[in-house]
Amino acid sequence: MADTHTTRAAAGPRRGAPDPRRGARRRRRLIAVAFVLPALLLLGALVVYPVAFSVGRSLFDASGDRFVGAGNYAEIFRDPATLKAIRNSTVWVVVAPSLLTGLGLVLAVLTEKVRWATAFKLVLFLPMAVSFLAAGIIFRLAYEQDPDRGVLNAVVTEVHDVFEAPAAFPTARAREGQGLTGGAGGPYTTSAAHGPGDPAALGFVGVAPEDMPGDAAAASAAPPDAGEFGGVVWLDFAPGGKGTPGKVDPGEKGLPGMTVEAVRDGKAVATATTAADGSFRFDGLDGDGWVYRLPAANFAPPYAGVSWLGPALVTPAIIGAYLWVWTGFAMVLIGAGLASIPRDALEAARMDGASEGQIFRRITVPLLAPVLTVVFVTLVINVMKVFDLVWIIAPGPVQEEAGVLATRMWLVSFGGGNDQGLGSALAVLLLLLVVPAMIFNIRRFRRSGA
Repeated sequence: MADTHTTRAAAGPRRGAPDPRRGARRRRRLIAVAFVLPALLLLGALVVYPVAFSVGRSLFDASGDRFVGAGNYAEIFRDPATLKAIRNSTVWVVVAPSLLTGLGLVLAVLTEKVRWATAFKLVLFLPMAVSFLAAGIIFRLAYEQDPDRGVLNAVVTEVHDVFEAPAAFPTARAREGQGLTGGAGGPYTTSAAHGPGDPAALGFVGVAPEDMPGDAAAASAAPPDAGEFGGVVWLDFAPGGKGTPGKVDPGEKGLPGMTVEAVRDGKAVATATTAADGSFRFDGLDGDGWVYRLPAANFAPPYAGVSWLGPALVTPAIIGAYLWVWTGFAMVLIGAGLASIPRDALEAARMDGASEGQIFRRITVPLLAPVLTVVFVTLVINVMKVFDLVWIIAPGPVQEEAGVLATRMWLVSFGGGNDQGLGSALAVLLLLLVVPAMIFNIRRFRRSGA
């Protein structure tokens, strides 16, 4: 009898009796659902419903009354502006994550060899604290064409002027009716031929007093000596307007540093440069019939720098701003992976005679491959959704040249297009492009956790 009772007790509760373990599991599930339910409701309201609504809306026309099926999706690949946005998005996906991953890897390795590594990382990571709105405004100002406002063009123009001096008098123009022919900006040519001892008086206007060089002296009215070829280039404007046009008057100054050419049969034979008083002389000339010409280089406008926000460079310029913001993120993540690499392998390679370059290529990079992949895919997801920088940095006239899928979706839906059917189709396309990368990243995280 005792053995029978023991067997029944070991078999569990009698049939029909509640199982306490099953009840405990049910309570735990109910508690888990109670905690998860608010998040699920929020996720459904902010993600699932908008996605489902966008898919349904993409099947209707702009008014939302007529069912067009896949017509909006077909229109995506017929619209030149949308195709340009797809092309730009492709450039973003290929270029930005690759550069960021490479920069992050190089900087993470270098910071290990820097004494103030923490401070260096902090400086590089600081842009992550700046919103895309603020970063866009910063770089919109930095990319300004005017060197007085845009810091990049200020640097570019200074470097350019070191190697190529700016024009002496970019605003100067010839005094009309005084023997010089040519349009604004030059070149200017004497209408009459000159010979030895025949002075050429080349008068100009349009130079502000503050633009006159400090070494400019009173214009020379002395003619060249007999047998010499030359003349004077001067500012034909006397203070108070009392001078005579075409004549060197007291108080008028020469234009130093001007290049003058002696031309015969359309070919420049000799070149001279004006002195502080504007006088110039040619050596080695003989005979009559010489025409004097002032090349256009004397009147070229100052170098204005690079058109960073022009149609050709606007996308690379915006990608540069994106790199500034996200390089610290890539460096920190890769640096965390670098810290987990076993130092024994690196030291063993050094003891075997491997160079730092060989260690980097054959040990560091292969061991960091999982981290590099996660960083790259995360950045791919991020650049597919880039909107703020493009919208803020690109000026209105080149907005279409710089547009990506996110900006095109906004413009089509709300920025004047008012075609929310096509805009929803673009949103669905963007979602379909992002989802595979997200799935890949989630699987990588799960495998790493396992």
